[in-house]
Amino acid sequence: MYPTRALFARSVWKGPNIVPLPIVRQQSGQKAPPPIKTQARSATILPIFVGLKFQVHNGKSYDDITITEDMVGHKLGEFAPTRKQFTYKQTKNK
Repeated sequence: MYPTRALFARSVWKGPNIVPLPIVRQQSGQKAPPPIKTQARSATILPIFVGLKFQVHNGKSYDDITITEDMVGHKLGEFAPTRKQFTYKQTKNK
């Protein structure tokens, strides 16, 4: 039994979920590569992803996401919400 493992969240001691993605860097003088289309919402954002564009599936469509330095360590699915924002619409009675 490892007493120190109990202090970590489950995802920490299992390690990051790294999904092999086809990463293509922009060459100088070339146009930007198309965004990487993925359904792997549980993939951990790595430092090599900074500056890349992803299209993450939210269950219905693909959301465009540009990776910044603040996103490193989070999951791709955190930035593609799966639920619509609730709005209360009151109907008018005549």
